Amino acid sequence: MTKHQKRLSVPKSWPVERKTDTFTVKAGAGPHGEDGVPLVVLLRDVLGYVDSRKEARYALSEDAILVNGTAINDEQRPIGMFDIVAFPGREEYYRVFPDEGGRLALTAIDEDAAQSRLGKIEGKQQVPGGQTQLTLHDGTNVLVEDDEYNARDSIVIDNDDKSIVAHFPYEEGALVTAVRGNHGGKIGEIDAIDITPGSGSNTVGVSTDDGGFETIEEYVVVIDENFTGDDE
Repeated sequence: MTKHQKRLSVPKSWPVERKTDTFTVKAGAGPHGEDGVPLVVLLRDVLGYVDSRKEARYALSEDAILVNGTAINDEQRPIGMFDIVAFPGREEYYRVFPDEGGRLALTAIDEDAAQSRLGKIEGKQQVPGGQTQLTLHDGTNVLVEDDEYNARDSIVIDNDDKSIVAHFPYEEGALVTAVRGNHGGKIGEIDAIDITPGSGSNTVGVSTDDGGFETIEEYVVVIDENFTGDDE
């Protein structure tokens, strides 16, 4: 199986130039599905910390790079929305956050903010033993005792003990960011949630500083003001 990916066919969320070269690195197996960006692409093409996959492998072998609090040794490991990428030796910490158009970008944060990450609840089901399993946007499963969580809510997970440290319900008045579609990267508050009869997607009206927009609810994620990049 090839380890390369044609640049012209990469997902729109990938932060790469499509016409500079024919190929880029293919993402390995892991979280975020096909939207996940290979770690080496962020290190080489976005941050400029390495010039090649060989240099990326060396840095990873030194446990110099953490993703969500865990040292990574695979340069093809997929990185996606709301992941925390940390360089403790440099004292640099980043959150992967949707930029204009929904393209993934690295937002600088402080060390305290890098201790946890945001996750959107995509699914919820009961499991043997009476617990509830939450499935997040990146494929992570979280077991909880309480039944207060619902699909489309967001939670904040501690990178160390994997506990839930905050819960943001999906509801009118919630702060959200659009992660896909024409309004990707925009942030605002939910004005209204319009339920669509049948199998169609519900729509969401979002008010912003420059007016507002409407999109389908699959394209928005509930966030907190601490997750907008304004951590100062």
